[in-house]
Amino acid sequence: MKLSDFDFDLPEDLIATRPARPRSSARLLHAEAGGIADRHVFDLPEVLRPGDRLILNDTKVIPARLFGERRREGAEGATAARIEVTLLEPRADGTWGALIKPLRKLRIGEEVFFSKDLTAELQTVEDGRGHLRFNLTGEDFDSALAEAGAMPLPPYIAGKRPADEADKTDYQTVWAKAPGAVAAPTASLHFDDALLAALAERGIGMTHVTLHVGAGTFLPVKVDDISEHRMHAEWGEITPGAAAEIAATKAAGNRVIPVGTTALRLIESAGRDGTIRPWRGDTDIFITPGFAFRIADGLMTNFHLPKSTLMMLVSALMGVERIRDIYAHAIAERYRFFSYGDSSLLIPER
Repeated sequence: MKLSDFDFDLPEDLIATRPARPRSSARLLHAEAGGIADRHVFDLPEVLRPGDRLILNDTKVIPARLFGERRREGAEGATAARIEVTLLEPRADGTWGALIKPLRKLRIGEEVFFSKDLTAELQTVEDGRGHLRFNLTGEDFDSALAEAGAMPLPPYIAGKRPADEADKTDYQTVWAKAPGAVAAPTASLHFDDALLAALAERGIGMTHVTLHVGAGTFLPVKVDDISEHRMHAEWGEITPGAAAEIAATKAAGNRVIPVGTTALRLIESAGRDGTIRPWRGDTDIFITPGFAFRIADGLMTNFHLPKSTLMMLVSALMGVERIRDIYAHAIAERYRFFSYGDSSLLIPER
């Protein structure tokens, strides 16, 4: 298929720059059995069935955007340059992959000072990205990063306003646990404690998995033939206990519904033979029309960018024409789009 098959026109004013408050008051487009219903996220306990199981990504977004200073002594005396860093992912050698602006002003071996506690040295440069080694590790690093860093808002929000203190709460799920993501699993941002309690009372199961969302989720597709696109890899984990819960739900004939494309990609990676198993490692699964879903029976997800890999994923789940109709309805009814926008519950016909 061609990239243009996943394009659509989106009015600029439908891009949300702040979330709904309270979280569960966001609108919910419910697409099931050939119909479309306009609801709200707080309606989920009535929409879902007892025995359904939601799969929730418990990754925690780190404040991955840093502003620092490179200091240098030379013939002209002491000089300094402002350096902006966006952390991308931790590497096996203990360094962090990062986007550095301006990269040309930082030499290998030079240090960037972010705060009185946090510094990093540039170790190598590869494919336009720097590999930084920080002076702190573990909890000390987490604390210093929380103090010095800002939330790495998606480009379509960051281009409209800077991140602020509200984003440190807004751009984090209420169950966030495992630090490592540089983007939020945004469908999960709509859940609050009251909604979780109502779902549990209704008899809807909830299972936590981990997939650290990387900055690659925002990378544009640059090839016209989508089969030539190389998907970015992200690290994930499904524990034995989580796999057992999902397997029991499937065995009972009940539905498994991931909340967010990250949770969907992870469970489908771990269940390609039709049986869900524990998983720990990287996945670069690329879901496009024609994909055979083995584990997921539906998906709760926000509205995605035109010509993105996530548009390809929802088109694979629901069908290309059906998704076009759903998105046309969402635009006509003025649903809010992207990370801080409204949500959808997509249940394909089997």
